[in-house]
Amino acid sequence: MEDRKHKAIENHKKGYNCGQAIACAYCDVVGVDEETAFKMTEGLGLGMGCMEGTCGAITGAITILGFKNSTANLEAPNSKGKTYQLSKELVETFKNKNKAIVCKDLKGIETNQVLRSCQGCIEDASDILDDILNKME
Repeated sequence: MEDRKHKAIENHKKGYNCGQAIACAYCDVVGVDEETAFKMTEGLGLGMGCMEGTCGAITGAITILGFKNSTANLEAPNSKGKTYQLSKELVETFKNKNKAIVCKDLKGIETNQVLRSCQGCIEDASDILDDILNKME
């Protein structure tokens, strides 16, 4: 899985937002083509809402968890509870490590204290996602 973390970092260096960087690096794990993953996560950069929301690396990783765990049962959505649990685990682990999950807080926009760089957030989200995916197998 270390290769996926490096791919995510390279994606970000190419101009992908943090959500796209993660989702595109893991799209093969969930059987989604990279172009679709790229399009679906385009709005997840800059912490959704220009730094006002959750870090894109986190939301990109949660997107992958949803793809991986969902039964896609449209008539009786029966997998969302487990997906919520997995998402909560990812968010809590990230927050425990970095003291925040909101983009502007991580970047120190209001405090002038940077908690984590975008690359660091991508690395952390990737590591946490790898751990959760390994436990799912």
